[in-house]
Amino acid sequence: MNWINLESEEQLNDIKNKQGNSIIFKHSTRCSISMMAKKRLDMDGDIVPENLSCYYLDLLNYRIISNQIADLFQVHHESPQLLLIQNGECILDQSHGEINLEEVIEMI
Repeated sequence: MNWINLESEEQLNDIKNKQGNSIIFKHSTRCSISMMAKKRLDMDGDIVPENLSCYYLDLLNYRIISNQIADLFQVHHESPQLLLIQNGECILDQSHGEINLEEVIEMI
């Protein structure tokens, strides 16, 4: 996976205003479930289309951004959590063991 670190409200607004698809992965570096989910995503990274922007949020260091994601995309906060954003709207919200990159790619 070619992760883009999500560290600012400006980046979040860019995702909201972007045409096309992006994913946001909210990750807790202290959580073993979150670490397993990230490892699975990284292992499946070869199925990600080149034009899909993949954002990584370290929610322990950027909790404010995590809260803004919940508000902006009208999703309940979870960790780990994977969101598929299409034309500024969250069309898929997965968390914990439900995180499945193949399902995300099928929806694109």
